[in-house]
Amino acid sequence: MKKYYTRACNFFYGKISREYIRKKISLSLNGSKDISFDTIEIISRSSKKKIKISDINKLKSNLRAKVQKDLQNITKEKKFRYLKLKKQPLIMGVLNVTPDSFSDGGKYNTKIKSYIHAKKMVKYGCDIIDIGAESTRPGALTINHKIEWSRLKHPLKEIYKLNKVISLDTRKEPVMRNALKFNINIINDISGLSHDIKTMNFLKETNLPFVLNHIQGKPSNMQKNPRYKNVVLDVYDFYEKKIRELRKLGICHDNILLDPGIGFGKNLKHNITLLRNISIFHSLGFPLLIGISKKRFIKDLANNNDSKNRYGGTIASSIYLIMQGVQILRVHDVNEIKQAIKTFKFLTLK
Repeated sequence: MKKYYTRACNFFYGKISREYIRKKISLSLNGSKDISFDTIEIISRSSKKKIKISDINKLKSNLRAKVQKDLQNITKEKKFRYLKLKKQPLIMGVLNVTPDSFSDGGKYNTKIKSYIHAKKMVKYGCDIIDIGAESTRPGALTINHKIEWSRLKHPLKEIYKLNKVISLDTRKEPVMRNALKFNINIINDISGLSHDIKTMNFLKETNLPFVLNHIQGKPSNMQKNPRYKNVVLDVYDFYEKKIRELRKLGICHDNILLDPGIGFGKNLKHNITLLRNISIFHSLGFPLLIGISKKRFIKDLANNNDSKNRYGGTIASSIYLIMQGVQILRVHDVNEIKQAIKTFKFLTLK
């Protein structure tokens, strides 16, 4: 039996969005009247077709039922413990306390430096601090959990005092368990909960919210010729399967963020295809978290216009993702992204 997927597209913003919703021309995205859509793309492994929402009733009954079910997920207000998603987009500020991360390795890997940087990110308006002590850049090797915790424990103890939502970027259950004493709020495991077999039981036991990431391979080999039949639908199917596994295990809460893992086991074409079709993941019914900050695809697109900080590419990608209804952006340069968001909102939402 052919499987179909529903992608919301052709979005409207601000005053126009609110007016179109009132006139029933468009449907709200994620329960927000500030962004809506009047078109969907119905996708299978062999076909694509765009239709106006006003034409949904013309579909055959089985397909219509599938699309209407997807639309319930697309239009409903998303909720997540600790976060006010109506204030979207929220900003997750990256804090790497590593000696070798691809962008800022060695810059914040002391207790004092990490605290100063975290405090600065809070001042500039980040909503979540995502702290990690193991580099997962392409080619990086796994480090022992004791080394990871030794890097993490002192910075985490200081950052805890900032009374901010803390996301722990780790693949290892012992590190997660050690961090519980600092009241971490979110687990961000880039392995898709597959690196450590104890992780899912830990999440069931603690009922902690978490990010469900997608990756092909592991950091040491993920960029060695990654392959997909259809990267968008393959990632979508991964999420459906993983969520079924979690439900079967007894993790029934809805405090899950989806991150399709830009740059994690994907080449340039895969990354761009995912970004262009990112709104398909709204039909899974969970908030989206996307990390595009300073990623390699920006360099590949910019060619001789590449720069060390990649502000331009990161800001352009961030604005595009906001226009697709993505709720959370994971970034290094909080102040620059907040500046871009404020400008964008003033120009579009008033």
